[in-house]
Amino acid sequence: DVDLTDEGREQARNAGRLLKSEGFKFDLAYTSVLKRAIKTLWLTLEEMDRMWIPIHHSWRLNERHYGGLQGLNKAETAARYGDEQVLAWRRSYDTPPPPLARDDPRHSGRDPRYASLSEAELPLTECLKDTVARFVPYWNSVIAPTVREGKRVVIAAHGNSLRALVKYLDRVSNEEIVGLNIPTGIPLVYELDAALQPVRHYYLGDAEAAAAAAAAVANQGKAR
Repeated sequence: DVDLTDEGREQARNAGRLLKSEGFKFDLAYTSVLKRAIKTLWLTLEEMDRMWIPIHHSWRLNERHYGGLQGLNKAETAARYGDEQVLAWRRSYDTPPPPLARDDPRHSGRDPRYASLSEAELPLTECLKDTVARFVPYWNSVIAPTVREGKRVVIAAHGNSLRALVKYLDRVSNEEIVGLNIPTGIPLVYELDAALQPVRHYYLGDAEAAAAAAAAVANQGKAR
């Protein structure tokens, strides 16, 4: 559960300023139980003067669980296992990393945030397919009904949990989703029709900056 960097905090504030300048006013918010997403949401809402709106937290919005790779530096992991293997673990749809052992100190069962979950619900490792499987039911049962009521919703989550949502909303194929990179700190806007089908989606701000940020995400797992 790594914290936001100084750069991440500034990205969150910039996102809030941009959303405010474009006239966005959210009614409620959803985020994970990981502090970097929570703080991103706080800082964004602070800049928008909307810190008073209800915030809902769920582990189902968490970043994908990287199993035995949890806590390891991405570049060092690539240097040890090779770019190709790490790319398969990080970016393929259905290839999970080696799992954690249940008695591993990093296992989520030791964390009070997950005390209400059964042992079967606690992941030992995940691929993107697993992330989709836990996120989409939450979207359908919790978030989507509020959108149908006309609420304006903001979601602060993580690269892979957001990829899971994009895959579901846009019906992205298993093959195509591997190449999709979500840039950090840049608001992604979805406009939905009455059936919650996407009318359009776009990144706020400079298109070249969004493309550069997405490319930076794609390069994170490569050995230096």
